[in-house]
Amino acid sequence: MTTGRNTVRDTEQDGDGLQDDRAATNIRWSRGRQTPTVDPVTSENDAPQPDTDTATDPSASEAHPDAIFADPRLAACYDTFDGERDDLDHYESILEELGARTVVDVGCGTGALAVRLAAAGLSVTGVDPALASLEVAHTKPGAGRVDWIHGTAVDLPALDPPLGADAAVMTGNVAQVFVTDEAWAATLTAIRAAVREGGHLVFEARRPERRAWEEWQAETAESVHEVPGLGQVRSRPTRFDVDLPLVTFADEFFFEDGSTLTSTSTLRWRSETELRDSLTAAGFAVQEIRDAPDRPGREFVVIARAA
Repeated sequence: MTTGRNTVRDTEQDGDGLQDDRAATNIRWSRGRQTPTVDPVTSENDAPQPDTDTATDPSASEAHPDAIFADPRLAACYDTFDGERDDLDHYESILEELGARTVVDVGCGTGALAVRLAAAGLSVTGVDPALASLEVAHTKPGAGRVDWIHGTAVDLPALDPPLGADAAVMTGNVAQVFVTDEAWAATLTAIRAAVREGGHLVFEARRPERRAWEEWQAETAESVHEVPGLGQVRSRPTRFDVDLPLVTFADEFFFEDGSTLTSTSTLRWRSETELRDSLTAAGFAVQEIRDAPDRPGREFVVIARAA
C-alpha cells in the first residue's frame, strides 16, 4: 500500500448551498500499525509479501491487501468495474430489522456501504487495510460522516473509546479473504470484542457446493470500461488455480498510457458447518442463515448474535 495523507481539509460548499463534507474526511491510522510503502504491482510476482515481522501475525494476509484494492490506479477503477451494488439493499434492510444504529463495516473498501448507511443516519466506522481504497472512499458524498480507519479488524479492540457497536458487517468476498483458520479466528474474535453484547455480525460467504469458481474460470473475455480520471481501462483474466478450499485468480489491467497492472486474489471456501463452528468459538451464536436475494442459492447470508 502507499503512504498516504492523513489530513483534514477545509470544507467546501456544493451547488445547492449545503456543506460538502467529502473534503473534510479524516483517515486515521489504527494504533501501532505501520504503513509501509509498496511499489505499484506490475505482475503477480511483484505482489507484496508479508515481511518477517508480520509473517506470524494472523491478520498478515489482510494487512497486505490485493493490488485491486491497494494500488491507487486500480482502486480508482474498482467501483466502475464492480458495477451496481444491488447486494447492499439486503444489508441495509437487515440492519434496519436488527435495529442497529452503530455499525462497523469490516473491509469497507471504497466505502459503498459505509457512506450509504451514514446517509441513512447510522453511526458508521469503516476499517480497511488498503489505504488507496480508503482514499477513494473519502472522496464520496457523505464520506465525512464516516469514521475511516486504516487497519484491520484485529485493530478494532484497541480503539479508545471502545466501539461497542450494534452490528458489524462484511460484504462481498471479505469473509473469504482470510485463507487460514488462524486469520479467520482472529478476525471473528476481534469483531466480537468490537460489538456489544447482544449485537450482531452480518456477512456473506459463497456456498462451496455451488462451485462458483467453475463459472469464473469460464469467463475469459476481455472487458473495457471508461474510468473517470483514467480514461479507457481494459482488463482480462490471466490466471486461475483451484486448490480447494482455496481458489486463486489474477487479472491484468491495461491503461491508456501503455502501463499494465496485475492483481492476484485468493479466496477461501468454508462450509456451513465450518462457519457455524468458527462463530461459536469466537463468542457468536448463529441466529439465522439466509439466502442472498441478488444471488439466490449461491451464498450464505449469516446473521450471528454476540453471546
